[in-house]
Amino acid sequence: MKWRMRFHSRTICLSLASLTIFLHLLLAFISLPIYQQPCDPPLPPRTHILRDLARTNYTSTGNRGPAEPPTDTAHRDSSSKDANEEAKGHVQTLSNLGLAGKEGEKDSINMPADVGRHGSGREDPVEAGLLKLEALFDHPLYNIPSPPIPEEDWLLRVKPKVKASEKSSQMWVSASQEVYEDVQWNSSSNSHPPWLRFHLGITRWELYPHRDPNMEPLAEQLATHRVVSAVQKSGGTQLKLVISFPNYGQAMFKPMKQERDEETNYNLYYFSDFERHNAEVSAFHLDRILGYRRIPPVVGRLVDVVKEIKDVTTDRKLARTFFNSPVGNVCFYGQCSYYCSTEHAVCGRPRDLEASLAVMLPDLSLAARRTWRSPWRRSYSRSKLAKWQTEPDYCESVKKTAPYDKGTRLVDFMDMVILDFLMSNMDRHHYETFEKFGNNTFLIHLDNGRAFGRHSKDEPTILAPLEQCCRIRRSTWLRLRLLSLPQYRLSDVMRASLSHDPLHKVAPLLSEPHLAALDRRLKTVLETVNRCLENAAGRSEVLYDDLVSLKDTVTPAG
Repeated sequence: MKWRMRFHSRTICLSLASLTIFLHLLLAFISLPIYQQPCDPPLPPRTHILRDLARTNYTSTGNRGPAEPPTDTAHRDSSSKDANEEAKGHVQTLSNLGLAGKEGEKDSINMPADVGRHGSGREDPVEAGLLKLEALFDHPLYNIPSPPIPEEDWLLRVKPKVKASEKSSQMWVSASQEVYEDVQWNSSSNSHPPWLRFHLGITRWELYPHRDPNMEPLAEQLATHRVVSAVQKSGGTQLKLVISFPNYGQAMFKPMKQERDEETNYNLYYFSDFERHNAEVSAFHLDRILGYRRIPPVVGRLVDVVKEIKDVTTDRKLARTFFNSPVGNVCFYGQCSYYCSTEHAVCGRPRDLEASLAVMLPDLSLAARRTWRSPWRRSYSRSKLAKWQTEPDYCESVKKTAPYDKGTRLVDFMDMVILDFLMSNMDRHHYETFEKFGNNTFLIHLDNGRAFGRHSKDEPTILAPLEQCCRIRRSTWLRLRLLSLPQYRLSDVMRASLSHDPLHKVAPLLSEPHLAALDRRLKTVLETVNRCLENAAGRSEVLYDDLVSLKDTVTPAG
């Protein structure tokens, strides 16, 4: 009996073991095809927005807003094809003008093979954007040939020979000369520090050329060079410092005052808003992507509040405002019209502080600048409206007023309006130009700290000048259309460009909602221009054809 029971128990155990092995083999066989399928990498926070953008349908006037329902695949393919055909038409127009690339080169309006592969959403969006950015900057619209620059169109020139008796010992003034480098500069640009090369590269039409090789060493200087002095800059409404480096270079310092994802309070007026360090950095990158090059280079930097500000400052008023917070962070607040108090102090964590550093323009004694009041300046009143907000024909009176009655000043101003609308900057009450060039020069896009405050709301009144005047540069219009196409999408190239900044290692300079807002606002700008074109008697009334005028200067006769 015992032997029979032992035999049955062994049979049952063997059966169960066989069944278990069979089930494991069956499960492995079923799972094998699944393991062979490609998997998406885990998404960081908010990257679902990237996929929404990748699936968004683009038309010839821009991209559909994220809130609109998707259409069928056939319609999406048709719209993308139409957009590419229209863009190719613009490049063909450039070719007719003699402004396109060399014959035989691949038309850069077509999507590069790498961009299509990386743009599927399965690769790093920054890496995909870098390919798009490179393709954008290689496009003929960003490489239009220009004539040689005449001597009078350079802002500053180095004297070939300077007698010893003419050298001023007061050229550089500081509390202590020991912290500065003993460098010998001559007429060779190789001996000049990056900030001086930047100053010497300023012309009548731009602050720096496209693909300027000096941008990299200049950015490195702003981000890494030793700080030898930090003093508060006089004037202005909020705290900012002037930072000096050992090679006599200087930069404008604006500290971090709020988190990147924190939107401006809806109950605040635009003139009561905080200035943001990441807005200054982002404005520089956007200005460069738009092809303007009218904002001085700006770099983000992580600063040691004690070592690089408190210990090196010679500003006694600034030094008296340093204190330690209850949790041990080093703080200071300086002296200014707004937000300079212990309640609005700037604090390190515990000593590290994010900030933007913008290279300073040449001293006013060397290159005087003129300040112009914006014709579309806001009232800066809580109850009054500005004249342009109450008079529908306001632009007609502006067009008859100097310097907007001739030259390129009006379309220069529209370039600045488009920049401000894209980054939602309502605080453009004045702008500046270099006096040397008179009225025939570009506008300097300074002081952008109040940009990128809100991503969930657009401010249509910023576009009022464009709507009322219906005037825009043709080259600007073509570049905006280019940036609305999927292969050069504005949000993608902006994300990629900002990834070069040192503070990107801490966190992206712009959050994904801000990047999505750029695409949405670009669509609004293009729709505004399209309405102007539909209502105009001819395109020449809306489009100032700077490409034709440029061709006349660079194409030899006959």
